[in-house]
Amino acid sequence: MSKWSIHPGDTRASLARLPERSVRCCVTSPPYWGLRDYGHDGQIGLEASPAAYVAAMVEVFAAVRRVLTDDGTLWLNLGDSFSGDKCGGRNDTATMYGAASSAQSGLAPKSGLAPKSGLAPKQLMGIPWRVAFALQADGWYLRSDIIWHKPNPMPESVTDRPTKAHEYLFLLAKNERYFYDADAIAEPCLGEEYRTRGKVRPTAEGGAGFEIRGGLHKQEGGRETRNKRDVWTINTKPYSGAHFATFPEALVEPCILAGSAVGDTVLDPFSGSGTTGAVAVRHGRNYIGCELNPAYIALSEKRIGDEAPLFTKGAVA
Repeated sequence: MSKWSIHPGDTRASLARLPERSVRCCVTSPPYWGLRDYGHDGQIGLEASPAAYVAAMVEVFAAVRRVLTDDGTLWLNLGDSFSGDKCGGRNDTATMYGAASSAQSGLAPKSGLAPKSGLAPKQLMGIPWRVAFALQADGWYLRSDIIWHKPNPMPESVTDRPTKAHEYLFLLAKNERYFYDADAIAEPCLGEEYRTRGKVRPTAEGGAGFEIRGGLHKQEGGRETRNKRDVWTINTKPYSGAHFATFPEALVEPCILAGSAVGDTVLDPFSGSGTTGAVAVRHGRNYIGCELNPAYIALSEKRIGDEAPLFTKGAVA
């Protein structure tokens, strides 16, 4: 029977206790830099500088890489921020996701001295790409920069730049060859694609083992579909049981479907409200979460338990 578990405490310590090569896929959205204070020394997200935050991300995902199977993947969602504002950089994650007050969330906004960005005020800091390039330098294969387009972004009061309506979702792989179920997330063809037919040919990259047919990917029940594109239009949608930031299930689902098979184990080292866990068990995967905040753990345990009452809570083999 499939199982799920959530490990309390610092994610780096929890990951160190997991067996090597025990997880097929990791889907996560870490704390963004300078957003929330969990009330724990050494917590991730309140580092003194972007460089220190990036170093912490490299450390965490090196531990993730150890527990991934050799054909495993990491799907990493990160938002950006601006220099010169409170909390070290303006980061609207909580409000964009529909979070309520700090008292409701069980967390407090960053207080006291703001982290130092090293940049003049009002500059976009490029945190997601700093992390992505650092992970690439640490040995990860950076395979895709997926744009999460938000049709319903939080309105901003700025008038000297466009309103931010996207975040990044990076696909990284442990090795050059990795598990990726393109059929599981293929999308319907549109318009002219129905009339565009060509010959089957190998991908230009080589070694990946995929084929395309005039831009068409496959055929199911008479309907042509194509390889999923790297711009995903998904509304922000808070989990009804949470009063803080959660990333939407619709963003998590294609990552799990493409990055794992039924019976595989999915990991989220920043489990939060359990979004990854709920989607994973719904699709017949095992789940391991790591979470620092006890309030989050209680919420996610109820959420995952409600989603899959026949699944067993306990150690995932």
